[in-house]
Amino acid sequence: MIKIIRNFARRVFSGIFKKKGEVKLGFYGSPNAGKTSLANAICQDWLGEDLGTVSKVPHETREIQVKEKVVIEKDGKKVEFKLIDTPGIATKIDFEDFLKFGMKKKEAQGRAKEATQGIIESIKWLDDMDAVIVLIDASINPYSQVNITILGNLAARKIPVLVVANKIDLKKADIKKVQGAFPEYEVVGISAKTGDNMEEFYEELFKLIKKAK
Repeated sequence: MIKIIRNFARRVFSGIFKKKGEVKLGFYGSPNAGKTSLANAICQDWLGEDLGTVSKVPHETREIQVKEKVVIEKDGKKVEFKLIDTPGIATKIDFEDFLKFGMKKKEAQGRAKEATQGIIESIKWLDDMDAVIVLIDASINPYSQVNITILGNLAARKIPVLVVANKIDLKKADIKKVQGAFPEYEVVGISAKTGDNMEEFYEELFKLIKKAK
């Protein structure tokens, strides 16, 4: 009980004395929605380096990835944040899905186990976020259980959110469907792969960070 109280006190005081500009920005979404691709684009634009590895295989990101002190500038003003890329959240993980990508059974089972642990970590980290970008694949039905669950949890925690409709370079992409599914949120459409509409994204990101301070 003493340990629990100490941990609680540490969290309270760390929140009170949080340094100005130390905003924790989380990237959430389904596997392959483009979280790491967007994180890499931001890091390349402002730091000249990548954050993580991108793959067509789902759950490539299975551990929390953090980039400290990311600074973006807009109209002569700067904001700083800690970028936190989280593993994709799924309602079900089956090792057989990984067999389709040429993995052997043992490797596929290991990947599924790691992916499951990654989802657990992603959910745990929600309580530490000051603001969140929710990545949604604009080429598929946005009204999924995963998207609804993520946004519902963020709303319950009153965490500022920016919905990013990714993959607008694809023919099937439909930003209006994303906006229609979640009308209460600001939605910006981009292609993290091609860089389409990143200028508007940075405008909205700047607003989100300022809101989280």
